[in-house]
Amino acid sequence: MRDAKIDLDWADSTYTFRLAWGQIAELQEKTDTGPYVVLNRLHNGQWRVEDISNVLRLGLIGGGMSPAEALKKVRTYVEARPPMESLIHAQAVLAAGLMGAPEETVGEREAASLEVVSTISPTGSLDLPPSTEQVP
Repeated sequence: MRDAKIDLDWADSTYTFRLAWGQIAELQEKTDTGPYVVLNRLHNGQWRVEDISNVLRLGLIGGGMSPAEALKKVRTYVEARPPMESLIHAQAVLAAGLMGAPEETVGEREAASLEVVSTISPTGSLDLPPSTEQVP
């Protein structure tokens, strides 16, 4: 199951971030725009400081932290620091919330079941090695 959780080394420890439906809806409300627009802004340099702080605060809450503790962490490690220090973390959290976390195994079972079969190349008379193809 893809639940969009992502563990990141951030601030003073490793934290679990998750943007579920409710946190994404609140992000839309706080930023007055859709989540993909926020993700695009985070990647193309047109972000606002609130984009970064809201993504990380809501991600911490979705990851299980209390709202008060999440706000305290964001004030200490985002709002009191240069924004660029937290930009990549906000990008990762929002991308995981919208597309699933990168460590989630999607399609690995199907890939593991493929078998490699050797075939004779039509150019075999040219002393080339035989080609291989994957067969399900």
